[in-house]
Amino acid sequence: MLRTAFQGERGAYSEAAAIHFFKEGIQTIPYPTFYEVLESTEQSKSDYAILPVENSLEGSVGESYDLLLTTKLNVVGEIYHRIKHCLIGFDGLEKIDTVYSHPQALGQCRKFIQEHKLKPIPTYDTAGSVKILLELKKDNLACIASKKAAEIYRVPIIKEGIEDNMNNYTRFLILATKKQEKTAKDKTSIIFSIKHVPGALYSILEKFNANKINLTKIESRPTKSTPWEYNFYVDFEGNLEDPHVQEMLERIKQHTLFLKVLGSYPRAELS
Repeated sequence: MLRTAFQGERGAYSEAAAIHFFKEGIQTIPYPTFYEVLESTEQSKSDYAILPVENSLEGSVGESYDLLLTTKLNVVGEIYHRIKHCLIGFDGLEKIDTVYSHPQALGQCRKFIQEHKLKPIPTYDTAGSVKILLELKKDNLACIASKKAAEIYRVPIIKEGIEDNMNNYTRFLILATKKQEKTAKDKTSIIFSIKHVPGALYSILEKFNANKINLTKIESRPTKSTPWEYNFYVDFEGNLEDPHVQEMLERIKQHTLFLKVLGSYPRAELS
């Protein structure tokens, strides 16, 4: 049975995304942090790691992007998982004044929280906030998590579908020590840094255009080592084995200070 590491408690969205991705019986293994999730797979304690990297409402997960820079794992897949938030608690909404959840979930339910004048308190995990609720056992407290988490911990759902927008998806990457075999609809992810000089980024992007490669995402993150310098995270269509992709990577290497290939993997579709 495949072992897949995820961050959070049982009932977390990462666990649900992993089950959805593999579509077969898997053993999911919870870890407190994203770092421990990746470390688990690097040390062969699990076969795969699943990592949330961006949300359609709240944007990128900075910690995940920073960990991609240092991990030895290869990206072998991705999935867009629909996020449906529930308000979970022991009493009616009229008695609730405080709500616990992960910062991303709180942000995705900002309108609901403001409309009901609730005090948001960030926690380490959505499903974990249900466990906190069980420990505190106060009628004025609630949390935001999945329907599955409410079922697992047997805490009533006060209201379903409280996210600000129904088009609420989180993109997860699947990572492993091995590489993914080539398919007909692949995407490749890379990280690079460039000199802090005029035209440096353009010289890179121009190579994509010259090789007729379609960019699907570009994201910048601070390098941490030098103020106001950035690493760029880029996704594009194609596989590392494609000759035009190999040629393009060779050309951009000449204009980068650092280049890391995260992997090629099948492109996911919204479902």
